[in-house]
Amino acid sequence: MEPRLKIKYREEVKPELMKTFNYSNPMQVPRLLKIVINSGVGRENKDAKAIESAQKEIEAITGQKAVITRGKKSIAGFNLRQGDITGIMVTLRRDRMYEFLDRLITVALPRVRDFNGLPAKTDGQGGYTLGLREQVVFPEIDYNSIYKIRGMNITLVTNARTPAETLALLRGLGLPIREE
Repeated sequence: MEPRLKIKYREEVKPELMKTFNYSNPMQVPRLLKIVINSGVGRENKDAKAIESAQKEIEAITGQKAVITRGKKSIAGFNLRQGDITGIMVTLRRDRMYEFLDRLITVALPRVRDFNGLPAKTDGQGGYTLGLREQVVFPEIDYNSIYKIRGMNITLVTNARTPAETLALLRGLGLPIREE
């Protein structure tokens, strides 16, 4: 079965963006390419239990195997050596990406404390990153079984050319981005 957000994009968002930005070809309309979820382990990079629990939590949230990321070079100030574990990440594409975004919009973001919308700040190249302070906003995580409260960055990668196109696409999909 096709994800609800994918159908919404095809039937509502795409025609609206074509009208708004005066595209002549439907292939010009920006679309979501992938979602990257990243969580750093910080000072716990030597603690196997902390790394394993972070990996299991991200896998439960996304439904996909998480990859361990390692340091590319040594940085003495961060007490980091080349090859040390720095975090865990997952890249979602296609249907899994739409399913995750739907859960993020309808379930996780409303559970964030003192939430009043996401900032309207893009990276200017079709990307939008939002940070969550705690992983327990996702219903897949049982509060009593977590090892440590840990945040994560969620990056939505689009093929939009301008920040206005990126924001219009994400607002059309239902992301609660503030008007600024």
